Amino acid sequence: MALHTTRALQPSAQLFCSAGAAVVVSARRIRTAAPCVRDQAQSRSALTRQSLPSLAACPSTTSIRAARMSVMAAAAAGSKGRALLSVSDKSGLEELAKGLAAAGYELVSTGGSAKAIEAAGVPVRKVEDLTGFPEMLDGRVKTLHPGVHGGILAIRSNPEHMAAIKQHDISTIDVVVVNLYPFRATVTKSPPPPFADGVENIDIGGPAMIRAAAKNHGDVTVVVDPADYAELLTQLTAGEVSEDFRKRMAWKAYQHTASYDSQVAEWLWGQVGGGEPAPEMSVPMKLAQGLRYGENPHQAAAFYTDGSLAEAGKGGIATAVQHHGKEMSYNNYLDADAAYSCCCDFKEPTCVIVKHTNPCGVATRDDLLEAYRLAVIADPVSAFGGIVAFNRPVDEKLARELREYRSPTDGETRMFYEIVVAPGYTPEGLEVLKGKSKALRILEAAPRPPSGRSLRQVAGGWLMQGADDLSPEDITFTVVSEKQPTEQQLSDLRFAWRCVKHVKSNAITVAKDNKLLGMGSGQPNRVKSTQIAMEKAGEDIKGAVLTNATAAAAAGGAASCCPLSRLQGKEHADSKGEGGVKSTQIAMEKAGEDIKGAVLASDAFFPFSWGDSVEMACQAGVAAIAHPGGSIRDQDAIDCCNKYGVALVTTGVRHFKH
Repeated sequence: MALHTTRALQPSAQLFCSAGAAVVVSARRIRTAAPCVRDQAQSRSALTRQSLPSLAACPSTTSIRAARMSVMAAAAAGSKGRALLSVSDKSGLEELAKGLAAAGYELVSTGGSAKAIEAAGVPVRKVEDLTGFPEMLDGRVKTLHPGVHGGILAIRSNPEHMAAIKQHDISTIDVVVVNLYPFRATVTKSPPPPFADGVENIDIGGPAMIRAAAKNHGDVTVVVDPADYAELLTQLTAGEVSEDFRKRMAWKAYQHTASYDSQVAEWLWGQVGGGEPAPEMSVPMKLAQGLRYGENPHQAAAFYTDGSLAEAGKGGIATAVQHHGKEMSYNNYLDADAAYSCCCDFKEPTCVIVKHTNPCGVATRDDLLEAYRLAVIADPVSAFGGIVAFNRPVDEKLARELREYRSPTDGETRMFYEIVVAPGYTPEGLEVLKGKSKALRILEAAPRPPSGRSLRQVAGGWLMQGADDLSPEDITFTVVSEKQPTEQQLSDLRFAWRCVKHVKSNAITVAKDNKLLGMGSGQPNRVKSTQIAMEKAGEDIKGAVLTNATAAAAAGGAASCCPLSRLQGKEHADSKGEGGVKSTQIAMEKAGEDIKGAVLASDAFFPFSWGDSVEMACQAGVAAIAHPGGSIRDQDAIDCCNKYGVALVTTGVRHFKH
């Protein structure tokens, strides 16, 4: 294991050479024995520190040691120190190497890093010069040697340490710049690589050097991130690396190897775990943004991205690109995630509007612009200040509608939104949408239907579960009533069922013609959620005035000024107001007309029916109801629906959301 590599490096190890053969001798093992060594070593146990003087008497050994000391002494002359560079990510390597050389540091490097430095015209020594040993085992062994680790780990203020490395001809290493094999990028390829390829991309020598340098950060500066090269050079050029910088780099180094090991462990458990929860688990996270505050101003907050292998290439809000607007807040991230997760759960063109993580407007239409209008109409009061999500790109026409659309409650106030999120924007659409407000956050995110794992903290622990990724297509809708639902009602039930799983429990949704009419969320009892959903679906907005002259002028004549009357097909009478301003009175009956023939979905079974949620829905004119079933009083629900001639289906699937 990488974390224990340095413990196996014995300080007593020496280099011996004879007739083209080399040996690393320690109290633990002999790799290869020169003839003169093998003659003196009858067994491994015979090779002890007491035997070393006789081995050193080999002429070839003495000459090699002397030559090596001469080379090292010559290289060190006039040098401020030694820097070891061994990187997989070679971003900024040339500039770093030139900067270190200009600052007076001798460079030592390995393999491809050494070649890149040489190609840049910077003098560099290969690590073999320190170890007296070539790379071997296809590069698995390069730096695992006391000549490297002794130079890193020696405490400069400890006379015994310095005497020990002097005795063994080891020079100190003052700067260690290392980053690791691209393990995550390798094992997350599609299709997945062979197991052996994953194993070969597990770095061993790199983590060992990083951890060694971080441990001895009092004397050694370790850097693992190219973003820190500039600060390193600035401090070295100034003549001294500050203690604070060395400590910060040591922290970063340990976090780097910890995240790396987390990904290796996750990958290996995926090979052997059989889908069971891992006995131990760590999640690598990277700070994406410091936030002004959390849910409330007195709460500190930050946003992290998940570096787990399971999240590679998944898309969603965490990896969204922000094109415009104010910086995201804690609540913005929660709401945007809820909106986009719900929207991406739909396969057809859909608009979802969310307020406080609950969808208050959802509509599916071939025309995304019409879907947007219908989503607003579902609950225009809640939609104001909400998050609007689309599962198709936003073009110029839709962007203009988003920019100019007036609230159906008064026909004058432009709808205000915190965020618009979509999988893409046309160039024209993006420019138009930017004109709505300087503050409007415009996000572009790769689609992410519900998937993966979910982690949620409780005091002193974490809960883990898989995503609620069951869709209506995965569920059997079983008719249990005498009344059979029509094909349209079944379609509406699937729509309502898809909506209800994204609403906080207890959850009720009322829908018709692939649009949400109302929802009840988060109530401690189901009957109250049903009441709220019915009230929303039958909300009386008669008397709302749409003043459309200003809207039409601002929209350049776009037909978006009278949405309710136009979309509902209602007549409206124009009248002249003062100054010639046209206004129209919405001539709507109580929207209870929409409830007649609508469908209702419940995220869990109905514990009671008579005089409760089921009968309430039947009396309001709901035509079909879906619930999971499983209550000891399921027959009451069936009998109630049979009495009122309402279709009742069970799904066998619950969609609690807390």
